[in-house]
Amino acid sequence: MNKIIDSTTAASLIQDGDTVVWTTAGLCGFAEAVASALETRFLETGSPRNLTVAHSCGCGDGKTRGMNHLGHPGLVQRLISGHTGQAPRMGKLIRENRIEGYLLPQGVMAHLWRHIAGKKPGVLSKVGLGTFVDPRLEGGKANEAAAEELVKLVELEGEEWLLYRTFPVDVAVIRATTADERGNLSMEREAIFLEQLSMAQAAKNSGGIVVAQVEYLAQQGTLHPQHVKVPGDLVDYVVVAEPEHHMQTMATSYNPALSGDIKVPLGGIRPMPLDPRKVIARRAAMELVPGGIVNLGIGMPEGVSSVAAEEGVSDLMTLTTELGTYGGVPASGGDFATSYNAEAIIDHGYQFDFYDGGGLDVCFLGLAQTDHEGNLNVSKFGDKVVGPGGFINISQNARKVVFCGTFTNGGEVSVEAGNIRIHQEGHRRKFVQRVDQITFSGRYAQEVGKPVLFVTERCVFELMEGEVTLTEVAPGIDIERDILAAMDFVPRISSELREMPVELFQPQWGGLRKHLTRD
Repeated sequence: MNKIIDSTTAASLIQDGDTVVWTTAGLCGFAEAVASALETRFLETGSPRNLTVAHSCGCGDGKTRGMNHLGHPGLVQRLISGHTGQAPRMGKLIRENRIEGYLLPQGVMAHLWRHIAGKKPGVLSKVGLGTFVDPRLEGGKANEAAAEELVKLVELEGEEWLLYRTFPVDVAVIRATTADERGNLSMEREAIFLEQLSMAQAAKNSGGIVVAQVEYLAQQGTLHPQHVKVPGDLVDYVVVAEPEHHMQTMATSYNPALSGDIKVPLGGIRPMPLDPRKVIARRAAMELVPGGIVNLGIGMPEGVSSVAAEEGVSDLMTLTTELGTYGGVPASGGDFATSYNAEAIIDHGYQFDFYDGGGLDVCFLGLAQTDHEGNLNVSKFGDKVVGPGGFINISQNARKVVFCGTFTNGGEVSVEAGNIRIHQEGHRRKFVQRVDQITFSGRYAQEVGKPVLFVTERCVFELMEGEVTLTEVAPGIDIERDILAAMDFVPRISSELREMPVELFQPQWGGLRKHLTRD
């Protein structure tokens, strides 16, 4: 059988009502050529219709690529995803109730394909208890059109668990770098491995098909068996894509430092300017654990790795990403989810095995919206739904959680002469009476005894006895005027309230290694 087909033929294999799963993280590992051809087919013919589409990570560039290709009324009936913020067309369909939207923890979905392959009833996990995916709250439903219960609360050995139900897969669309004529796949130029093997196994054991997009075609038998990530027996069709449809990341066509082919000098990373973001990153970096394994979220937490590099402490811990990289420095912006100079890259699902079991010593995540109980929301704002990504898995299971963010959104704040100066207050408050959605449960964190910090440029809060508690205040900040007046609730104030370290607000610091290695 000749497995080599073009993207148009690949798109024609998908039928009305099929369940189609995709590997992706932004545009990493995403079969853009197949998705583009599927969009063209639908717009020209009206087929296929009413697909169920599933992917664990965010998918797209925030504009037209990725899952945006499928964001047309009638093409998709149901989306099951970990994150949809990079696909505004799909998000619009969810808001308008034109498709059924389900947003589940990224790590759960990374495990789901293995359970489908093994014909198990679902993923049994504590991940999501007390959050919006708990069926006692919202059950992961993103809109009114989502009526089916995909998450079930169960009791096992006297403990509460969530059961995330499996479903059969008709088509798995995966991606690799090279395929030989039998369909064996290697991933030498990919920055991360994702769930290629697990998805292929899930589709084959469901009686479905596997379509793989690649850059290169090799002669049968010429790929080293240790480099083959997906055996050819699991691959039905291979599409050789044009370079513009095979981006290494959302922002990069190919960077050998992201796939481990070269090592770049990390000393060349430009330090952050002294501004509120750097102050937040410095204070957060004080919570790093020497010898520890660390996860950094997207956005504000990315500054922690920059500060660690500038302060010369990157050697004291291992920085990881949830997509499976260990060591080096996690990339940011459009390259997020990859790492420069990684020491190891493992499959997505295996990384969440480790994370879910408590392998992270500390995580640094974005601070979007918080209430007095320490609940945090990053997944829904008003009618805009984006999903949790890996946030629930990471925050719920890391030994310590540090949320990082400016005190309000849209303000004008500077660092001047060692003090914080607020020139204009932000237009949106982050510390609210009640979060729009619970992505992190403060109550659950307290029950399991997890340390939780909220680091801003003005102050630091800690979760103590079930309440957000003010523990540190920045120099130049008036508590009543600059903190309490910009919150929707009155926090507890620690009896040991102290000033944030003044050296964090100076042009040069140089004290992080001493702080982390003190006896």
